[in-house]
Amino acid sequence: MFFSSITEQGAAPALVKSLAFDEARLKMIAENVANAETPGYRAKQLDVAAFRSSLREALEARRGDPAKPFELKAGREVRTDAQGNLQVTPSEKPVDNVLFHDGTNVSIERQMADLAETGLMHDLATRLLQNRMDGLRKAIRGTV
Repeated sequence: MFFSSITEQGAAPALVKSLAFDEARLKMIAENVANAETPGYRAKQLDVAAFRSSLREALEARRGDPAKPFELKAGREVRTDAQGNLQVTPSEKPVDNVLFHDGTNVSIERQMADLAETGLMHDLATRLLQNRMDGLRKAIRGTV
């Protein structure tokens, strides 16, 4: 109980949720790219702005009381289960003005841009969480 009260403070829970979201988004992008030439396939998407907004709200709700549990508001694509694990359900990306001759709407260029953005966000969250854990490890060992 004591250790979890230390590790669950600050931005750490938000970073863990961000990593889970980024992992799910990377899997979704891989699925979109793998099916780019499947006739009739429609690209899937996850609303990054809605997820970030939900993270911001959860951090704000917890700002005054670090002992309060970190709870993300369930949305259309993202929710947490009973154990607190992030669950995502990608939605189908609406057809903009691009529908290819085989009925797909997968733009490889858009998928690669999403891949780069998600990879950078995942790397940032990983580094921030690693720094937090390194700080805790130093505090436990009594080293500076």
